Amino acid sequence: MKTKKIKSILLTFICLGIAFYAKAQKNYTVDTKSLFSVTGTSTLHDWEMKSDTGTGTANITALNHKITEINSLTIMLLAESIKNEKNGINKAAYETLNTKTHKNIKYVLKSAEKVNESTWNLTGIYTIAGVSKEYKTQIKTSFVNEIINLQGVQKITFADFGMTPPKALLGTIKTGKDLTINFNLFLK
Repeated sequence: MKTKKIKSILLTFICLGIAFYAKAQKNYTVDTKSLFSVTGTSTLHDWEMKSDTGTGTANITALNHKITEINSLTIMLLAESIKNEKNGINKAAYETLNTKTHKNIKYVLKSAEKVNESTWNLTGIYTIAGVSKEYKTQIKTSFVNEIINLQGVQKITFADFGMTPPKALLGTIKTGKDLTINFNLFLK
């Protein structure tokens, strides 16, 4: 009788442990508060283009408001949602991105490595202008109530994605070859 009771108690603890683990792993979606931007330089001035219309999903394991695993992360951004106040910059950017053919900018996580409690190195595929390239991106993580915040920066070049930096006014204004992608994701 005692053996059956001990087995029953152990089985209960094992089931509770499995249920707790299953609840710790959760699917998230990109919240509308998320922001994306691309910054660069030109011979005239620095510039920035922003978007707040990204979509995506993530599967993250967390315990006590601390991320223990980033199992998956996919982000999609409509290329023409990235805008600057000046329409000339937008037009040049969309031509460079070839948005008529390549409507989206995409990121897909391949692996995630924890650096410390709030820092992760994500290895993933960025697809821009129809070209895919793998990068390691360091991000900072935090919890705000039940929402996960991921912030990061990735430096790229136009050439990485087969693009030629735009020019204006018959080539007198030239865009620098380096770009910086900034993202501030909220996952709920």
